[in-house]
Amino acid sequence: MNQQKPDLSYFSLRLTELLSVSFPEKRQDQKFILLRSQLAESAYENAFKEGHSVSYCTEIAESILFEELTFSRYDLIFKVICNEFSLVLADEEIQPLVLKMLTECKSVFSGYHLTKEFEESSDYNILYSELTGNIQIWIEEHGLQ
Repeated sequence: MNQQKPDLSYFSLRLTELLSVSFPEKRQDQKFILLRSQLAESAYENAFKEGHSVSYCTEIAESILFEELTFSRYDLIFKVICNEFSLVLADEEIQPLVLKMLTECKSVFSGYHLTKEFEESSDYNILYSELTGNIQIWIEEHGLQ
């Protein structure tokens, strides 16, 4: 059975896909993508040389590839805007507003420790409410309503 290891482009593509969907603010950071992809490939290769299964090697590589990319600020802002403001915004206004709010709401996020478990915490609802309020104020101040 011939088992090939994924190459660097595989890891680059996997990371780029995630960034495009959930972390668009990092999508153009080619240095970040290249470094993470190289680290993931190296980890995969080392684990494979140690005799681990392909699935375990992939798990190790992906843990490095996606490190600290477990909670998406973009996804949460998108959810808030779709749930709370979709009636006052045209569909084509949503994504540009989400991208704008990533910058505008940066200070709101700074008060929270965002891990993959964060969505299950009581602080998630507090953050959701804070974002809703900040976005509402921004929309009112900028005449989108």
